[in-house]
Amino acid sequence: MFDRRVVARSQFTTGVALTCLLLVLSAGSLSAEDTETTEVKVKDITLTVPKTWKQEPPANKLRMAQFVIPSDKEGGETAELVISHFGGGGGGIAPNVQRWVGQFTPTGRDVKVTKGKSDQGDYVIADISGTYLKPVGPPVLRQTQPTPDSRMLAVILIVPDKGHYFLKLAGPDATVAGVAKAVRKSFGGDVTTEEPFEF
Repeated sequence: MFDRRVVARSQFTTGVALTCLLLVLSAGSLSAEDTETTEVKVKDITLTVPKTWKQEPPANKLRMAQFVIPSDKEGGETAELVISHFGGGGGGIAPNVQRWVGQFTPTGRDVKVTKGKSDQGDYVIADISGTYLKPVGPPVLRQTQPTPDSRMLAVILIVPDKGHYFLKLAGPDATVAGVAKAVRKSFGGDVTTEEPFEF
């Protein structure tokens, strides 16, 4: 003869254990960009960024903010996100996109430019991959180093009555790919509603 209370306790304990296991597994399947974010005010705009992105003091006067973005793979290289702002149009949308495209060598270069809308303003985003002519040394010397397997996500966010904000993420292709969704999410972009941008 068995004790129903013992069976009930056993079933309860097993159920609790399974629930805890499922919670741990589901938490592990979520990336930090989905669960741990913080808001960062950059003059007229607010960015919602993963807490894993390390904000640093701007390296020069042209930068309003900058972040070091870790790879989601152990030992992977970091990428850098720079935010800038210039009065008016900052030289225009098409010239800036063309300048970013020109920072990659033509051979093996892949370019996709789209436009969309966010609560903070309309935007244009250039997604460029290939061999990046990475700036090295003082900017005044304009020296670059060809860096294969690179990728750039460059955003022009058009804030009404406040001018254009520029968000430029550059780094290894794998690292940038891992945070592409988070970059759009940071300013309120939505890839599903974007349309091709002709320049």
